[in-house]
Amino acid sequence: MDIERFRIAIPDDDLDDLAARLARVRWPVEVANDDWRYGTSGAYLRALVEHWRERFDWRAHERAMNQLPHFKTAIDGVPIHFIHVRGAGPRPIPILLGHGWPWTFWDFHKVIGPLHDPAAFGGSPDDAFDVVVPSLPGYTFSTPLTVGGINFWRTADLWVALMDALGYPRFAAQGGDWGALVAMQLGHKHAERLIGVHLHFVTTLQAFSGKGPDASEYAADEQDFLAGNRRFARQGSGYASVQATRPQTLAHALEDSPVGLLSWILDKRRAWSDCGADRGGDVERRFSRDDLLTTASLYWFTRSFGSSARFYYEAAHHPWRPSHDRSPVVEAPTAVAVFPRDVIRMPRAWIARYCNLQRYTLMPEGGHFAPMEEPARLVDDIRAFFRPLR
Repeated sequence: MDIERFRIAIPDDDLDDLAARLARVRWPVEVANDDWRYGTSGAYLRALVEHWRERFDWRAHERAMNQLPHFKTAIDGVPIHFIHVRGAGPRPIPILLGHGWPWTFWDFHKVIGPLHDPAAFGGSPDDAFDVVVPSLPGYTFSTPLTVGGINFWRTADLWVALMDALGYPRFAAQGGDWGALVAMQLGHKHAERLIGVHLHFVTTLQAFSGKGPDASEYAADEQDFLAGNRRFARQGSGYASVQATRPQTLAHALEDSPVGLLSWILDKRRAWSDCGADRGGDVERRFSRDDLLTTASLYWFTRSFGSSARFYYEAAHHPWRPSHDRSPVVEAPTAVAVFPRDVIRMPRAWIARYCNLQRYTLMPEGGHFAPMEEPARLVDDIRAFFRPLR
């Protein structure tokens, strides 16, 4: 496997094209939507687009990203971009961090430093990790994706091949959203390779084809979990239905309109984080304007919305197949950190049957994007879980 150093360098022509498109937006008519009840607020979106046009400095963010060591390779014809940072400590262990949608590799930038060099952030060097952060196939710089059928369980096999190429016969895995499903699949199919699995999102590996826990499995103090899951299924899961059935239809719109792309991503960042309507609805409580625009810019400049959305289609149309019928399904030692504003929260008893649960932490705040929202709490929990497994 050929692995090459990679440097992010978006062409000036792409920046000029974005500026020209942002200068000629055709805004829709909008009525009674200050509270976002119909979707992304036009008033806020207009302000954010103005910031994108007038004040957002892509080159500054590009320089910040390039402070980390980036690499690219190809595995079975699939282009893979990843960050690889060696740990600063006497016995670092490798950890693979997995993102989801609409995330990017950059959502881990607040935790990479504390994980690879804990002493520089007030921790013990004994807790150091070699940090590997790959971009999911079809996401940002893991493009262009020219083969079909790549979903979360096939991605797990790609990550095993990647870690082999990096010289790691055993490694830890961590993730949320799709990254959690990839980590769970690693802990299912490749348990002998896993030091442990740390998750801040849990669902069944049959998420697109099977049934999760029954309502009766939620304990008395977990009824808010059940209510929240039902609310998300009823009010917040429409995006997944579209992306699992007609991702290309949506791609034709959002890869032609940066404002449309920003609106689609912004809606999820606000609704899924610990800043939703029941917390005042201020998305900047968790993400700065530059944070939001960096995410949108990464998708825009890499023209990767369409292939990222297809991840849902491939999961729905190539259902998960178990590699064994043993129990628990996820055999590797598993830790789960539950953030109270996440979109789905499973009952602890069910998780303990489904996974080899060794640690379970109820966090006091935070939502779906834990590495960005609550990086310190997430880092502390990762360190604590893996400390006895080293």
